[in-house]
Amino acid sequence: MKRFALLLVAAACATAQIRVITLPGRSPLVNFRIVFTTGAAADPEDKPGLAYLTGQMLGDAGSKDLIYRQITDALYPMAASIGVQVDKEMTAFGGATHVENLDAYYKLLRGMLLDPGWREEDFRRLKDQAINAIRVGLRGNNDEELGKEVLYETIYRGTPYEHYNGGTVSSLEKITLDDCKAFYRSQYTQSNLYLGVTGGFPSQLVDRMRADFKVLPASTGFKPRTQHAKLPERSRIVIVDKDTRSVAFSIGYPIDVTRASQDYAGLLLVSSYLGQHRMGGRLFDRMREKRGLNYGDYAYIEYFPRGMFLMEPQPNLARHYQIFQVWIRPVEPPTARFALRLALFELDKLAKNGMDQKTFERSRDFLSKYVNVLTKSKRAELGYAIDSNFYGTNPYNEYLKGQLAKLTLDDINRIIKRYIRTDRLTIVAVSKDGEALKRELASDDPSPMTYNSPKPGDITEEDKIVSRWPLNLTLDDITVRPVAEVFQ
Repeated sequence: MKRFALLLVAAACATAQIRVITLPGRSPLVNFRIVFTTGAAADPEDKPGLAYLTGQMLGDAGSKDLIYRQITDALYPMAASIGVQVDKEMTAFGGATHVENLDAYYKLLRGMLLDPGWREEDFRRLKDQAINAIRVGLRGNNDEELGKEVLYETIYRGTPYEHYNGGTVSSLEKITLDDCKAFYRSQYTQSNLYLGVTGGFPSQLVDRMRADFKVLPASTGFKPRTQHAKLPERSRIVIVDKDTRSVAFSIGYPIDVTRASQDYAGLLLVSSYLGQHRMGGRLFDRMREKRGLNYGDYAYIEYFPRGMFLMEPQPNLARHYQIFQVWIRPVEPPTARFALRLALFELDKLAKNGMDQKTFERSRDFLSKYVNVLTKSKRAELGYAIDSNFYGTNPYNEYLKGQLAKLTLDDINRIIKRYIRTDRLTIVAVSKDGEALKRELASDDPSPMTYNSPKPGDITEEDKIVSRWPLNLTLDDITVRPVAEVFQ
């Protein structure tokens, strides 16, 4: 497989380097991916959302020379745009343009990132959008993302990963434009920078970008503190009480596995076996296909936001800390306790029994092919190339396929024993009547299933076991939070 070109360019001081990653080709479409290795984890403790607002002020506002409307008007005839994505340790700006518009497009991009306008009208607009994204989008319209983000908040409490990337309503209301300017000066530096470009661009573009971005400070003035998440003493549940028709479960716990870890490929295979996003898996088969309980049951070992809109994860969400997560939704309220029991029953069975050779080989074969889908576009390939450099690995396709090829069944079953657990979990439920669900989940009473049509004997016999599966929860282990208080 073709390797990406990596140019390490000495910056103004010996300790600062602008990392330039290029994927030259013949395509007339030129993709830019400009990534700063800073984000929500660098927010001051009293200002969650500052990294997010700063990123928006660069990627969705005006430059010093052009107001926001002038930039959007200039991009329109190019059929182009400039996007921004803010995560814990990366803030990525990207877009694409036809090579005929390259000079004009790059001039706009450069002006927005290196000479931002910092206008109050842009700041007020973007602050209002950020607040509404929490109040209306996250709380009101997206139970899936709401549950996932509360899960991360709960698991990472007390660490720099604790707060939602978009911040909290009360913090956003207090953040000022001067705060954003200070964060920009501190964090948008050469030592934090990746410049990525792919397509049929002229060779002098790289030199031009390198020279332009040297106006940034050489090195960052602040690095986020390092702090691991800890397992709770016993399993705990947070119920987000919301007027919604179904129940959404997110189950997770911290893991010490990233793409730089030797167990990454094996654990990714295990999560794919349990539930490949939008493609099914063991949980999907047992919960949806065999029982008709819900829509989707998937597992993840890396942060995967906006899952309801995407088939594949997006690049440039690289993190030093991850969680193992299972997502179950939407579940009808009368079957919610049974669905949770069934998910934990399946995890427990995997932890105790492991995989057999046939299942292992089938899962490995699927994942070895699926990785090609992740980098099917040059934009995605460029993003993954930056992530691979961040983690210190070979290009992702080459790296993952090589690691998968080395795996044995013994390796997989060792990884299952080490990482798959059903105790000391954090579980988040988004549900109506939170107090009623709390009493249900704390009860040891059976939760038998009834179906609209007969089920095979093996399913009904298994249901008898699942209906009494111990959740090992007390009322003290379960917290109910009104949705209006979440990320407030």
